[in-house]
Amino acid sequence: MDDTPELPQIYLITPPEFELSTFPDLLARTLDAHAVACVRLAPASRDEDRISRAADALREVTHARDIALVLSEHTMLADRLGLDGVHLNDAARSVRDTRKALGEDAIVGAFCGTSRHDGMAAGEAGADYVSFGPVRASALGDGSFAEHDLFEWWSEVIEVPVVAEGGLSTDMVRQLAGYTDFFGIGEEIWKTDDPAAALGDLIAAMS
Repeated sequence: MDDTPELPQIYLITPPEFELSTFPDLLARTLDAHAVACVRLAPASRDEDRISRAADALREVTHARDIALVLSEHTMLADRLGLDGVHLNDAARSVRDTRKALGEDAIVGAFCGTSRHDGMAAGEAGADYVSFGPVRASALGDGSFAEHDLFEWWSEVIEVPVVAEGGLSTDMVRQLAGYTDFFGIGEEIWKTDDPAAALGDLIAAMS
């Protein structure tokens, strides 16, 4: 019997801004290079037309490869555009209403920052996954980060899948690989010259 633990899956997060003329091809090359479970469209823009055009372009790429595409925040827009679900940034507050609006088949995820309590509440409200992060202190925000102990505790006690995201490095991936179900990877690769190669380095660090 093989007792080797399963490695975490990859959950890609788009840049907040990207060129529609080039990014879908870049995403396609990255998805073709590595196994990816899900892609999150995480736009900075609140303009529904811009979001819709981005979602249409990325949906062609992801669905051709049988990869789920979820949208940050915009629940009704995600439904209208035929996406696979929504990623909520308000912890547990809107999980229950979102689940009711989108139905049981949709993916509903909740970002819970560094709060174990919020994560548990989101799971109880019906979230398909909970994400914590950033995984290390940064100059952004108030300096708080999701510590290693949080992921270790969650993996031992809670059945709801957990995502580690924000501030990932090969060293952090190596440390957390045994305690998370997914790594949410975004700017870590998109800001490099070769996102597929950068993702490969992070994946290699898991084992």
